[in-house]
Amino acid sequence: MPENRSPHILNTSANLLGLCFVVLTSIKVSKMEDSSIIDETTALAIILFMTSCILSFLAMRKKDNSNYKLEKAADFIFLSGLVVLFLTTMIVTFDFII
Repeated sequence: MPENRSPHILNTSANLLGLCFVVLTSIKVSKMEDSSIIDETTALAIILFMTSCILSFLAMRKKDNSNYKLEKAADFIFLSGLVVLFLTTMIVTFDFII
């Protein structure tokens, strides 16, 4: 049986979820006009990390050994959230316009 990664996914997803909320809130509070791509991709990352948190929590709560599919889905969605954050960082850093 594969190792149990659900607690690690849950912990890291929750931390990155909090970071995304701070970024999105700071964008909204500062009323940045040209930040539409940043807040849209950050909102997408929030959705992905929240989904990853929920799936990894459900995988930890499951009593039998069928939690592997939930853990694998949480892992894939977490990786998707990381890719979204990476692309957002690249857009901001190098001032790309999509």
